[in-house]
Amino acid sequence: PTQLFFSLFLFLSLRNFFTEMAMAQNTTIPVNVGVVLDMDKWVGRMGLRCIYMALSDFYDSHAHYNTRLVLHTRDSNNTVVGAAAAAIDLLKDVEMQAIIGPRTSMQANFLINLGENAQVPIISFSATSPSLSSLRSAYFVRACLNDSSQVKAISSLIQAFGWKAVVPIYVDNEFGEGIIPYLTDALQEIDARVPYRSVIHHSADDEEIAAELYKLMTMQTRVFIVHMPPTLGCKLFSKAKEVGMMREGYVWIITDAITNFLSTMDHSVIDSMQGVLGIKPHVPRRKRLEEFLIRW
Repeated sequence: PTQLFFSLFLFLSLRNFFTEMAMAQNTTIPVNVGVVLDMDKWVGRMGLRCIYMALSDFYDSHAHYNTRLVLHTRDSNNTVVGAAAAAIDLLKDVEMQAIIGPRTSMQANFLINLGENAQVPIISFSATSPSLSSLRSAYFVRACLNDSSQVKAISSLIQAFGWKAVVPIYVDNEFGEGIIPYLTDALQEIDARVPYRSVIHHSADDEEIAAELYKLMTMQTRVFIVHMPPTLGCKLFSKAKEVGMMREGYVWIITDAITNFLSTMDHSVIDSMQGVLGIKPHVPRRKRLEEFLIRW
């Protein structure tokens, strides 16, 4: 998955920086790095495992290096409050050189302010909302593509098929809303209208999702762009198939927020998504990547 690649990349970059610092001082330097992730989510566990793998590989082949990265892990419990509490705990109890994480854009928004005040870099490999860049913090490092990088590909797809009206369907939080201004601008450039924006609550149940889908069925627009977490996306498409919106005549486009996780979804969900078009970053399959995937 793309997030696995970025987690490994950011760790290697961070490691190289502190290694050069230690070599200049010619002494062993412990480098305390906090890791704040949702440990009950497979993405969080995967990211942590990648970091440990990179750490082990590096010191196996560079035993003479003076730095020793010491990881201090904390569970954000999949909440903004949990991520903030974990970061505060790290900053108060341990002298952190940096904090890797958190997983979501909503969590990152709060941690960026903490990092700014403590002058500790916050490095995230999965907080993708473009709105985080507007905070203009010198202590926030985004080690992944932000969601605005997808809008040109989406608009090119829509232009190629000649669709003139599009309805975005997105989750009602910072992650979902962050891409919308960029998407709207990209669609305007190709003269595609956005007659309606469908906003789904992050904890919407099946009945609420169905109600919104029935509303969309009464409109003329039949082209939809879906940007939401995969868990909510699974519910949306299962319900869309149930109400008859996955048949011929409807067009569904998903961002990489869902596309990156298709391989983890149940077969029943994949079956409900037949015909959906997905946008996803391309990571060249080079030798080192292949070797890493074999070990994984």
